[in-house]
Amino acid sequence: MRHGVPELVLELNGRSWTLDPSRSYTLGRDPGSDLAVDDARVSWRHATVAWDGRGWAIEDHGSTNGTYAEGRRVQRVELGPGSALRLGNATDGPLLTLASAARPVATAGAAQEPAAQASAYQAPAAQAPAYQAPAAQQQVPEQQQAPVRQQPAQGGGPVPRQQDGQPAPGDRSPTTFHQVALGRVMRIGRALENELVVSDLQVSRLHAQFTATPDGRFEIHDLGSHNGTYVNGERIPKSGTASIGQGDVVGVGHSAFRLVGDRLEEFVDTGEVSFSARHLTVTVDGGKQILKDVSFGVPEKSLVGVIGPSGSGKSTLLKALTGYRPADQGDVLYDNRNLYKQFAELRQRIGLVPQDDILHKELSVKRALKYAAKLRFPGDTAEAERAARIDEVLRELKLDLHKDKKVSSLSGGQRKRVSVALELLTKPSLIFLDEPTSGLDPGMDRDVMQLLRGLADDGRTVLVVTHSVAELAICDKLLVMAPGGAVAYFGPPGEALNFFGYTTWADVFSAFENYRDYDWAGRWRGSQHYQLYAADLDAVAPQDVRMPSVRQARPPKPQTWGAQLMTLMRRYVSVIASDRGFLALMVVLPAVLGIVSLVIPADFGLGAPDSHHAFNSDAGTITLILAVGMCFSGAANSVRELIKERVIYERERATGLSRSAYLMSKVIVLGVITAIQGGIICGIGFSTRPMPVRGLIMPPAVEICLAIISLGLTSMMVGLVISSLVKTAEKTMPLLVMFAIVQVVFTGILFRVYGTLGLEQFAWLMPARWGVAAAGTTLDLSHLMPPFDKDDPADLDPLWAHTASQWATDVGVQLLLAAVCVFVVARLLRRHEPEVMRK
Repeated sequence: MRHGVPELVLELNGRSWTLDPSRSYTLGRDPGSDLAVDDARVSWRHATVAWDGRGWAIEDHGSTNGTYAEGRRVQRVELGPGSALRLGNATDGPLLTLASAARPVATAGAAQEPAAQASAYQAPAAQAPAYQAPAAQQQVPEQQQAPVRQQPAQGGGPVPRQQDGQPAPGDRSPTTFHQVALGRVMRIGRALENELVVSDLQVSRLHAQFTATPDGRFEIHDLGSHNGTYVNGERIPKSGTASIGQGDVVGVGHSAFRLVGDRLEEFVDTGEVSFSARHLTVTVDGGKQILKDVSFGVPEKSLVGVIGPSGSGKSTLLKALTGYRPADQGDVLYDNRNLYKQFAELRQRIGLVPQDDILHKELSVKRALKYAAKLRFPGDTAEAERAARIDEVLRELKLDLHKDKKVSSLSGGQRKRVSVALELLTKPSLIFLDEPTSGLDPGMDRDVMQLLRGLADDGRTVLVVTHSVAELAICDKLLVMAPGGAVAYFGPPGEALNFFGYTTWADVFSAFENYRDYDWAGRWRGSQHYQLYAADLDAVAPQDVRMPSVRQARPPKPQTWGAQLMTLMRRYVSVIASDRGFLALMVVLPAVLGIVSLVIPADFGLGAPDSHHAFNSDAGTITLILAVGMCFSGAANSVRELIKERVIYERERATGLSRSAYLMSKVIVLGVITAIQGGIICGIGFSTRPMPVRGLIMPPAVEICLAIISLGLTSMMVGLVISSLVKTAEKTMPLLVMFAIVQVVFTGILFRVYGTLGLEQFAWLMPARWGVAAAGTTLDLSHLMPPFDKDDPADLDPLWAHTASQWATDVGVQLLLAAVCVFVVARLLRRHEPEVMRK
């Protein structure tokens, strides 16, 4: 001990430590912490206690629920004998006290008070037997295990009801209580000046306001929150007011408040929630069932594996469980609340990691997470708050060493960690993963599964769909799907092979294939395992919950439309700027197309011939090359942009992304790029060509350039239509080539298009027809090119009329075609969204 440094004894959870000033002490939920606190309200790495040269101090590391001194949240505070702090909650969080080492260390009786207070929050978990890992279960006789497995917390027993019939927020005890006085107004929000502080980045700084009116009524008023305020699962209008009665539940972020008598009971979703599927059935066109009466219950804080052969409905089940594609029959219960009916509120508590990466590989890890946090957190979240949360997730997943690396440079396992990190930003209690180990070697397979095991141990429920069977033993429960979408087994993975009567999973899958007509579901329902793990779920009839309106079911947008647009544009520009190959192609392609147009010899350029020549036939050919080159360049810019981001869009749309903001970010950024390319093509193509003397409205070079750019913009929109139609990126190139060839044919330069019934009307749908026509009005191609009808020199194309009104019409029609394409793309994007998000 240093000379002159006062010795302090820190007491926490009934334990005592004499502090050594030569070192610091980490405090948190991490079992490896110096001062480990097993309380869900305490962050993984919550704070540090250290001697700073002048005195002892505790510094909070941006913990989620905060550190409190005398009821106030603090970031850093000096400590001394008699100091007392609360962790995670100002009222009943774990109590940390300090005493002088000169006085006797607290006795067992004296230490019981902080220990009891610290463990009060964990009382609900102590009410039910703890879930045991499969290895431990196998060491206990089956008849002794059965009572444990039949507990409601593990199988999902009867749904508790409130006085009005609404599902209660689980069967957990309240986190804390708040006394209600008549006439009192209590604000709820993230800011410390609120009466009810909710330390959750999903909550706005000033989120809602609870009022107990003098006449005995109770109201909740939304203060313009970003993620909405919910009463019994239904969102009240933004800045609206709703009356609440006894037993009603008000949802704010990850917290819920229930009115009981003269107090508000607060429930904080810390991950200790039940999750179950009951009688899920999905029927497609033709009456074929691809998911048949699936029921299972997921224990809290557990890892559940889902396996099965192709055609067993695993992907359909995942969509049904997450609400992406609700089942036609049955219920999905999150903490005894119907997910389908309360999707708008509960969707932010569920994370989904698809098989493909849900981030832009061109960005660095930290930048990718930065943009994701910007889109997912409320608009009033400070940059420092988002950065702190990102750093916390990076440390938790051991990605802090790779934060400045490009995602594309990471290994497959590390990329999957980054995808998981993106989902952990919003602190979901339930995480779904679809084939996270696909394409990984056995070592990375094990690393990813151990990562998921750690997430479950840290207080989350994790469900993973996988084809890999090498690491199934690490799971708590295993769900095996049979061909046709029925449950063939649900229970501990260590008992699964014995249940099927085979020694390897290869034999089990072969049996599924060889005996596809066998009643695997019937065998399961007639087994003892079914009685142990699923019978109680099937015994409960589906809930009869009123379906909310489409407006109520649709999740709100975390930010305004304009804020989302700006974030998406900045992210898109960052992605493009990080791809040097695309940047080079963006400049080289129009330059090459412009140079190609110079190869065509033309004594008179794009102008009129002298008095010794009747026509300038090369003017039409040069215009054709410039126009078709712009068509190809514009469409090539966009033809892959939507298909390559489809998985990212699907996930972000479910978190509240605006479809129109996403589409307009593409249109604006790609539109600017296409306009620059149009300028490059025209600049090179016009550089050595004589131009007409006068234009119709502006200088002729400007008029032709605008006509070519508008053609490029319309072609770019056609490219987005192609990108939204195809299922794979490989199919875009053949369609791009076909589009360019068709444009060449219908320009009206190669042969006569006008005046031919059917052909002329079809050509009106071609952007190149109107682009060439707009350039042709400036050039007066009707008189510059030789007539198609040699017998009638006055035979003129009406779209090439040398008038300002015709030029404006030709350009206007191109922009109209582009607008139609915008509408078509918006409609096509709906196919890749959760059903509840489709307008």
